[in-house]
Amino acid sequence: MRLVSFHLRGSAADTHVDVGSGARSAPARAGIVVGDEVVDLTDPQVGLPGRMIDLLEAGSAAPERAGRAASTGAVRLALDEVRLLAPVPRPPVVLAIALNYADHIAELDRKRPEVPTFFTKLPTCIVGPGDPVEVPVVSDTLDYEGELAIVIGRRCRHVAASAAPEVVAGFTILDDVSVREWQWRAPTFTIGKSFDTHGPMGPFLVTPDEVGDPHRLQVRTWVNDELRQDGNSADMLFSCWEQIEHLSTACTLEPGDVISTGTPAGVGASFDPPRWMRAGDTVRVAIEGVGELSNPVVDEPAGERRS
Repeated sequence: MRLVSFHLRGSAADTHVDVGSGARSAPARAGIVVGDEVVDLTDPQVGLPGRMIDLLEAGSAAPERAGRAASTGAVRLALDEVRLLAPVPRPPVVLAIALNYADHIAELDRKRPEVPTFFTKLPTCIVGPGDPVEVPVVSDTLDYEGELAIVIGRRCRHVAASAAPEVVAGFTILDDVSVREWQWRAPTFTIGKSFDTHGPMGPFLVTPDEVGDPHRLQVRTWVNDELRQDGNSADMLFSCWEQIEHLSTACTLEPGDVISTGTPAGVGASFDPPRWMRAGDTVRVAIEGVGELSNPVVDEPAGERRS
């Protein structure tokens, strides 16, 4: 099953974008993609919460009931009638692991970590498929990192790796866009990873039964039509389940939390000279069984530039 968050194209919600909010100003609707249509879960006859975060918080049975809604008379919308947003437009938290692919560690000439190392991306950086990624006023070292992301499905703590699949709502794609000079100024990485628009995510939240083993997926990133990253999630140092175990040892994970699981080799910083993203580029990430996420790159609007 492929769950989505969306607005109707041309609606007031669709045309008013509050940059930095993680979503357009009006609440996003939740839906299920069936062929070239979206089943609208806000239809009262479905009897389920109409927002993604509420759907996840409703418990493990809610997605199953949502799936059954696809076979009822619930309202269906053509995909070209809707604008897809990030599946979880405003995640409670976004946690991303650093240096989790050996080839990426090698290309940056870094030491292999002995334990998983995480940083946060502020939820306000999240945007959806097709939304612009901004080259910030303060830097031109804009880089991409195509990643498989986990969305947590239920509140949990102290989850053993063997039980971790039970707390996962599904998988999506996250482009861990990075402003490298800001990232490298501080050991926490957070600010350099959290500029507004620097968390493209989507287009789908794909349930685990459809994805299968998340450790056997091809992860590819293109800038324009040039393939830059071509890796496989089998090469993770720390598996998806080990990451959940590690994080939940310290903190409670909540429905809608996003864990971004690392990136393979081929980031712009690894080239000599570096190949940063520029306005006019398009960055595209495709993950086998999960989908394809594409975003244009633009300059930060002139009205926000400082003299």
